Amino acid sequence: MPAERRPRHITDLALWKREGRKLAMLTCYDALFARLLEGSGVDLMLVGDSLHQVLGGHDTTLGATLDAMIYHAGAVRRGARETLVFIDLPFLTYQVSIAEAVRNAGRAMQEADVHGVKLEGGRHIAPTIQALTDVGIPVMAHLGLTPQSVHQLGGYKVQGRDAAAADRLLADAKAVEEAGACALVLELVPTALAKRVTAALAIPTIGIGAGPHCDGQVLVLHDMLGLNEGFDPKFLKKYGTLAGATRDAVRQYVDEVQSGKFPDKSHSFE
Repeated sequence: MPAERRPRHITDLALWKREGRKLAMLTCYDALFARLLEGSGVDLMLVGDSLHQVLGGHDTTLGATLDAMIYHAGAVRRGARETLVFIDLPFLTYQVSIAEAVRNAGRAMQEADVHGVKLEGGRHIAPTIQALTDVGIPVMAHLGLTPQSVHQLGGYKVQGRDAAAADRLLADAKAVEEAGACALVLELVPTALAKRVTAALAIPTIGIGAGPHCDGQVLVLHDMLGLNEGFDPKFLKKYGTLAGATRDAVRQYVDEVQSGKFPDKSHSFE
C-alpha cells in the first residue's frame, strides 16, 4: 500500500501539527460520497449533525438524534476504510451527565465504528472530555460559533470579537486540550484570534470561517460542491456547481422519457 494511502490514526493529528501539514476535512453523510472523498485525498471526515439541516431540511442542528447520527456514520465508515471519521454527538446526548455522555459516545464508537466523537463547549465540558478520553474515546472539541447553542448565541454570528471574549475562548481552548481533546474546530472566529489559539495549542485547530492560520479547514460537503444554492456566507468557497449540473441532467432525463428517446435499444434487454 502506498504510504500516502495508509490508514490514518488519531496519533497522526499531533504529528501533522508538528510537521506543519495542513489538514483537509469535509462533512460526509453516506458511503457513496465517502468513497469519493477518500479517493480524493481528504484527511478527515466529519459526520456532522448538520445532516439535520443539509439532508433533513431543518433550520438548526438541534433535532438530530443519536440513532440518525449512528446510521449515517456507519454508512460513511463502510465507504471510507482508511480515513479518520468523527461523529458529532447530538444535542443533549453529552450535556446531561458524564455517565450519559460516556454511554452515548461508546455506543457511537461501537455501532458506527468511527474513530472519535466531536462535541461542543469549553471549560464547562472539559470534565466530560477527560472522562471520554480516560475510557479510550478520542474527542474533537468545537469552539466559537457552536451550532447547538445557536439560540443562546442569538444566531449564526462571529464569536470572540472583543478582548474579553477572545480571552475566554483561548482559555476554553487550553482547557479542552488539557482534558485530552485531539483536535479543535474553530467556527466563525476572527482571523487574529484563530491564529492566537492555533499558536497556543499542541493539538491541531480546524477552521471554518476562522481564516488561514488554522492547522486545517473544514467545509460542509454539499455547500462546497454548490449543491446548496441558497447558502452563500462569506467564508464559503464553492468548488463546484453541482446544483445546476444536477438540474440539467434531470431535465434531460425527463425530456427523453417524455419523448420516448429513453430507453432505446442499447438500454433494453432482448
